[in-house]
Amino acid sequence: MKEKVIAALEKVRPMLQADGGDVEFVELDGTVVKVKLRGACAGCPGAQMTLKMGVERVIREVVPEITAVEAV
Repeated sequence: MKEKVIAALEKVRPMLQADGGDVEFVELDGTVVKVKLRGACAGCPGAQMTLKMGVERVIREVVPEITAVEAV
């Protein structure tokens, strides 16, 4: 499942990099993915929306077993 999550992150990464940000996989804790937002995403006021509506949506499309994505 970890490999599928990382592959899903690779799909969303270009969108984040286009705005000067990035996302890094930290760990898979059961069905919760923990990521670290980097660059412009780290301090962006819209980061939580990007995390839920962008990153989490894509990950859950690829790996439906995932219940949540959290920033650490």
